[in-house]
This record gives sequence, C-alpha cells and structure tokens, in this order.
Amino acid sequence: MPRTADLHIVENVPLPTPAELISEIVPGEEASAFLAESRKHIQDIIFGDDDRFLVIVGPCSIHDPEEGLDYARQLVELAEEVKENIYIVMRAYFEKPRTTVGWKGLIMDPHLDGTADIQSGLKVSRSFLCDLVRMGLPTATELLDPITPQYIADLISWSAIGARTSESQTHRQMASGLSMPLGFKNATPGTLGSAINGIKAAQQPQTFLGVNMEGKASAVSTKGNPSCHIILRGGESGPNYRAEDVEQAQKLLKKHNLPERLMIDCSHANCGKSQKQMPAVFRDIVGQRRDGNGAIIGCMLESNSSGGNQKHSGSSKGLKPGVSITDECIDWQTTAKLLRWANAELAG
Repeated sequence: MPRTADLHIVENVPLPTPAELISEIVPGEEASAFLAESRKHIQDIIFGDDDRFLVIVGPCSIHDPEEGLDYARQLVELAEEVKENIYIVMRAYFEKPRTTVGWKGLIMDPHLDGTADIQSGLKVSRSFLCDLVRMGLPTATELLDPITPQYIADLISWSAIGARTSESQTHRQMASGLSMPLGFKNATPGTLGSAINGIKAAQQPQTFLGVNMEGKASAVSTKGNPSCHIILRGGESGPNYRAEDVEQAQKLLKKHNLPERLMIDCSHANCGKSQKQMPAVFRDIVGQRRDGNGAIIGCMLESNSSGGNQKHSGSSKGLKPGVSITDECIDWQTTAKLLRWANAELAG
C-alpha cells in the first residue's frame, strides 16, 4: 500500500503541555493580581470609563530577553512619571508573521539560528512575561498561532490580531475566547472591513478545534470577547492616521453599531516603515486627541534601546545590542521625549 500521510513531515517533536509549563513558570499571586488590574484599566480606557491615553510601546519584537528587560526597566520608571495622563503597556512580541520566509520570532526560533527549538522558545517567552508583570509593566503581544495562548495568555494584558490574520476565521474564533482586551488591525490593503467583521465575530460565542491545558485536542466553546476594538495601521493605499481617516473609521464603526473607539498604529504603513517618520505620526495622533477627539483611545509605537534595525543573517553573532532585527524602531531618547511631551499636551 502506498504511503499517503506525512509525506513532507521531517520531524514531529512533542512539547510540554500548557499545564506543565504554567506550573513550572509561575508569576505569583501579586503579579497575577497586577495583571488582572491592568486588563481592567485597559478595558475601562476602551469603553471610556478611564480617560487616560493608552500607549502600546516597545520593541517590534523581542529577540534578546536580557536586552528587553533593560528596556523594560527604563520604561517602568517612565510609566510612573506619566501615569496621570498616559497608561503604558509594553510590547512583548514573540511571534512574527512572514509574507514568505524569515525569522518567525522568539517562540519559534529562540536561538536565532533556524533550529526551531520551540520548547525553549515557549519557556523563555513565558519567563520574560513573568519578569515584566513582576516589574509592574502591563504586557502586549500579537497572538499568531492558535495554540500559543494556552502557554502565555494568562500573562498578557492586551493583544492584537494582525493585518494578515484579521479576516482569518481561526483567529476570530481564538479572539472570542481570549481573556484580555484586544485590537483587530485593518487589512494590509488598508481596508477596514475585515477588522470590523473580526470584531463582530469575536464578540459572539464560538466553538472550534483547539487544545486543552493537558495538550489534548478538544472542542473549545467560548462566551465571546466584548473588549475588542479596531486598530488603524495604514495599508497599501497609504496611511490612515489623519483626522479625515479617523472620521471615516468612526462613521463605519457607527454604521455597524460598534463603539466609536479606535487605536492608531504609528508604525507600519502609517509611517512608511520608517522610524524617522514615526515621531511626526505620534504627534499628529496625540494632537487629535488633545483637540477633543475622544474616539482615539491610544496608539502603538515601536521603540527600542537604539534606533533603526539590523539585518539578521541566521545567527545571533555580530548583532548590535538594543537594535531591532525586524521593523525599524525609534530609540529610547526619542521615545522618552515623545511620551513626556504627550503627557504635558494631554494634561490640560
């Protein structure tokens, strides 16, 4: 009989179950309480019960946890300084969607060498999140693989569904069962329809295939996630952060009977993928909020210890510390200056 299955599978390596990893890397009662409180703050901002400006800020992706923690130590001090007007959440992105090929993130390739040591990647990513929460920093990530949340979602304050996956049924179903607030990004062409439909689907009860905490395949039924919003990130048609773009997005949300609340990404197509343009985009967004547009609940800002990015050639050797290996980021000095400026602007 000819073989008909697994013709292109080279290896199938069992992973620890979510329950095993969670029991091994435990945040502690105080950190868990902080995490729950941070979700409540974000939810209140989304629905207008907290008038602070939400800023999701940090490296495009975490590729060196120690460097990430160095950045976090500076950010937690700044967060305390601006807390009256700005609620800061740190980006802790471990999964990177790829158009063709490339580094897939810390979970999939923690050694940056293509060995795909996912077991180590899950451990180091969960440990990193524990460190942030214990430090007093709310956490943000994009959840890409539908199995990943079982390993780390209990440590995430806010999450995103990306431009490539906003129209994915799998990700909409996953979002319906997540315990944290989350944003759906507009599609890569720049259209908002897939994000709008994603929000509507995620708000509804869903049943889908998944894995339970023991790692067994299961039918997962959800109640729906009410804390969803849209993220404007620009697209192939150009940026969509300006006042006229925001107005159009508000009209579309209203048409679909969704709250007129949205977040804007300063990166990606909104800045032409150039860190040099990011500060101007940020100032424009903050200016709109300062001038009275309360529909803008916050923004996303890609920032690292040093500015720009560097090419990753399949090895961690020779990489400059504190420099992104994915998208360009603004440096720490620029970040601190922008957030202090925004704090002063929004104080009135």
